[in-house]
Amino acid sequence: MQYDIRLLQDIVENTPLPIAVYSGDNLTIEMANTAMINTWGKGPNIIGKQYLEVLPEIKDDVFFQQVLTVLKTGIPFHGHNKKVDLVVDGILKTYYFNYSFIPLKDQQGTVYGVMNTGTDVTELHTAKQQVQCAKERLQIAIESSGIGMYEIDLESKKIITCRNFNSICSIDSDIAHQELIARLHPEDLPIREKAHQEAEITGKISYEARIVNEDQSISWIKIDGKIIKNEQDIPSTIIGIIQDISEQRQFQQELQRQVAYSTEELKRSNDDLLHFASVVSHDLREPVRKIKIFNTLLRNEKNTHFNDKSINYLNKIDHASLRMNNIIEGILSYSTIDKSKTSIQNIDLNAIIESIKTDLELIIKEKGALLIANDLPEIQGAPILITQLFYNLLQNALKFSKADQPPRVIISCSKSEINGENAVQIIIKDNGIGMDPAFSEKIFTAFERLNSKDQYEGNGLGLSLCRKIVKRHHGTITAYGEKDNGAVFTVTLPIKQNAESI
Repeated sequence: MQYDIRLLQDIVENTPLPIAVYSGDNLTIEMANTAMINTWGKGPNIIGKQYLEVLPEIKDDVFFQQVLTVLKTGIPFHGHNKKVDLVVDGILKTYYFNYSFIPLKDQQGTVYGVMNTGTDVTELHTAKQQVQCAKERLQIAIESSGIGMYEIDLESKKIITCRNFNSICSIDSDIAHQELIARLHPEDLPIREKAHQEAEITGKISYEARIVNEDQSISWIKIDGKIIKNEQDIPSTIIGIIQDISEQRQFQQELQRQVAYSTEELKRSNDDLLHFASVVSHDLREPVRKIKIFNTLLRNEKNTHFNDKSINYLNKIDHASLRMNNIIEGILSYSTIDKSKTSIQNIDLNAIIESIKTDLELIIKEKGALLIANDLPEIQGAPILITQLFYNLLQNALKFSKADQPPRVIISCSKSEINGENAVQIIIKDNGIGMDPAFSEKIFTAFERLNSKDQYEGNGLGLSLCRKIVKRHHGTITAYGEKDNGAVFTVTLPIKQNAESI
């Protein structure tokens, strides 16, 4: 018997659950284990003291009356998540407890005391508060964002929705799964079906569809969801969000309409430009040709004597007609270069340069020019366009030479890259009149001239045509120079083209 009592005492004393026993109307503390003593924080000398003597800070609380009621009625009392302010080690702290007051009875059933057990649930209470606060903030954020949330139990087909979801779909809170599906536009049902079939593999649902409202108006929605599986790896729940994208769709449709309109306008403008180029090439070329012919006939008229002033005028007519013809040719080339596709071939750049030297033979001899070209690689491109590119660049270098110095043009190359692809960088450097570095980009603008048209012939389209050709070949062209100190043009072209035509 004594062993059993000692065993019971040891169990009570060493259990982590706070336990105390009170007796009498003043609730004298008959027993308190270490866990209860530590909970109260009043020190170890409390046995034999009265309840309120040890815990005066709770005199205005309900605990004292609850214990007395249990002592008098013999009916247990249980409290849950009760807030208690205790002075522990001299500091007032707030705790939360789950506790019980249990009557102790003798063999005759008379209540002689009350056993108090308690569990400190302060950390659990704080955690619940934090979770609840997080949920409330999340709910506020979701409602503010306009996003609706939903959850579907795949077994029962029950749907849980939030207020935003109901507002977007124009439904009440209670709606059957099939009824919700029926709200989708009939043409979009296959889209939904396909999205759910793909979700069986990916676990994610994503699609856009239309909802038919009660007034037969249409709303666009975007649905994203995730399939949750149970412990048996069987899909059990779908959790997701819904967004009203009607405004985005309207904006997208308006943007597409404007793009289509702009594209049509651009096409019409290009057609007009092509027509204009055709008119220039056919209708204007002939009058210019006749001006030149009649000017020659007039110059060769035997019975007419021309003084120096008249001869000067005739020369000016010749010069103007030649310049007009160059402008016509330039406009035609510039306006038609983007209208047709050209097949890609292997091009020997060395052969291209030699061919251009032959074409420019007269001006080279006339100016005593020297063209030095390093060994150039073979690339892919449109031969006629690449020839036009380097013809314009070399002709420019010869044209804008210094009056007192023979032109020197050096063509060098090195390996390069464009978007990770092998390329060649070709540098054309001359010793001509150069240019202001501030105009290094402006010279590629159509009809842009930096020098007097009377001093240097041209139509202002040569370099802009060069840039078009380089872009057609997915390359780049830049210019740099200093006034009276030559110019440098750098052309970077891919070694290979990724298409059969450009």
